[in-house]
Amino acid sequence: MADFDKHPVYGGDAVAVEPQHVYNSDVHFVDEHERKDLARGLKQRHVQMIAIAGAIGTGLFLGLGGSIATGGPLGALLGYGFVGIIVCAIQFALGEVSALFPVTGSFVRHAEILIDPAVGFAVGWNLVYGNWMSVPSEISAGVVLIQYWNTSVNPAVWVTILIVVSVLVAIIFVGVYGEVEFFFAILKILLVIGVVIMGLVIDLGGVPGQQRLGFHYWKNPGPFVEYIGTGAWGQFLGFWAVMSNAVYSFAGVESLAMAAAETQNPRRNIPKACKRVFLRVTLFYVVAILIVGMLVSSADPRLDNDSGTAAQSPFVIAASDAGIKAIPSIVNAVVLTSAWSSSNQAILAGTRTLYGLAVKGHAPKFLLWTTPYGIPFMCVAVQMAFSFLAYMCVSNDALNVFWWLVDLTAAGTLVSWITVAWNHIRLIQALKKQGIPATKLPWHNSWTFYGSWFALVSCIIILFTGGFAVFTAGNWSPSDFVSSYLDIPLVLVAFGGYKLIRRTKWVNLSDIPLAQALEEAQSDPENVPVVKERWWERWNFLW
Repeated sequence: MADFDKHPVYGGDAVAVEPQHVYNSDVHFVDEHERKDLARGLKQRHVQMIAIAGAIGTGLFLGLGGSIATGGPLGALLGYGFVGIIVCAIQFALGEVSALFPVTGSFVRHAEILIDPAVGFAVGWNLVYGNWMSVPSEISAGVVLIQYWNTSVNPAVWVTILIVVSVLVAIIFVGVYGEVEFFFAILKILLVIGVVIMGLVIDLGGVPGQQRLGFHYWKNPGPFVEYIGTGAWGQFLGFWAVMSNAVYSFAGVESLAMAAAETQNPRRNIPKACKRVFLRVTLFYVVAILIVGMLVSSADPRLDNDSGTAAQSPFVIAASDAGIKAIPSIVNAVVLTSAWSSSNQAILAGTRTLYGLAVKGHAPKFLLWTTPYGIPFMCVAVQMAFSFLAYMCVSNDALNVFWWLVDLTAAGTLVSWITVAWNHIRLIQALKKQGIPATKLPWHNSWTFYGSWFALVSCIIILFTGGFAVFTAGNWSPSDFVSSYLDIPLVLVAFGGYKLIRRTKWVNLSDIPLAQALEEAQSDPENVPVVKERWWERWNFLW
């Protein structure tokens, strides 16, 4: 048996491995293209705030109203809380695997190493497709928000402006992109804190002329809403119908590891961000939906407003009812930056996944072309070409287009989360098979194996039941069916086709090169302990 030296960063005894599994210096998990062509311009605060910026978007500011109307205040709260627990498990699983394999493309590349190259191919292209849908989705949402002020200008004008600005941000140095997203994330967080405080003031009767509401709307019309069915069954269906919107709202938290090769000290900073992001995002959503459920009745017809403006936002409704005239426009303005920021996050995730596919030969090699500043500009060009789908809102109501793309994006997000959980389960199984303690990983938590199983099963159930309403009497809709379930056959066809053509095999647990990965992690010159926080930094609850 061969012994590694005691590692100063990880600590503990070294892992003993058989000679045939010793580090192969000719093969690296982080590809040469990533080492040479990409710039490590993202700091830990950038990575964490990019994930927060991606998750706090139109799903929070526009989608909560629909969730309250469908599930009621308690049904929506339970739905978002349940998905928040799933996100917790996903984030910890992602952090553990990414600390060992900090590669561009994150869980897509992890699937090739841990499961089957065909899975990596199918999920990678599914993720690229999902981000292709996310960008026009957020742009459509931006048009919805702009139309709150002005409906006389053709929506195509706003779509064009948003696309052009997005392209400019996407092709600049990644560090500048990080600072832009950092700023907008701070803006969004301040808005959430602001509307929560505003909501508490309104609810407790702090606005002159407004009576105290308390939990009035939880009593009348009630904590749950009957959806499709009646009684307890209808209330459960209302709760379950919230799931797709909740998943869409949380979409983006898994993207923080996508640009691992462009992140400083990724083996330390990515797990640190994973650990903190889920708690902050879940807290924001749970508190926000609790406040909204206290301020707006689930029976309020404005929550189902189909005018195509941001008047549907429950925050705008609450402020308007309280007679606070300035708040609706302020909220609308910040939410507009929120939509654009979420679009930028989708561009980052989509382009880096596409770059990772090109690195592994799953996409054309011209996609590896980068600018002198390390930006994969050809990936950006392809990504932005699909943003033109946002022009659908010119001939269709912008809000309708937004909701179509919400369902498409939610299904793709669930496939990504399933892959993250599956990767982690395979990693732990491989460690056990090869006799390597899980504590030897750069970052590990004892409960995460069980959390990954919970997340895996939950995501599969939500994926297959997300569009259940179309199968009930009188609710059949071809467009809703396609948007809810199109993703499933796309992934299966991509997986089956690639496996048939390339004749790939499932990776044997004994063949997963864990010893080499641990050796590479220990030999990484950038893998140094994070500088100890100074006393005032410990009170920083954001990053």
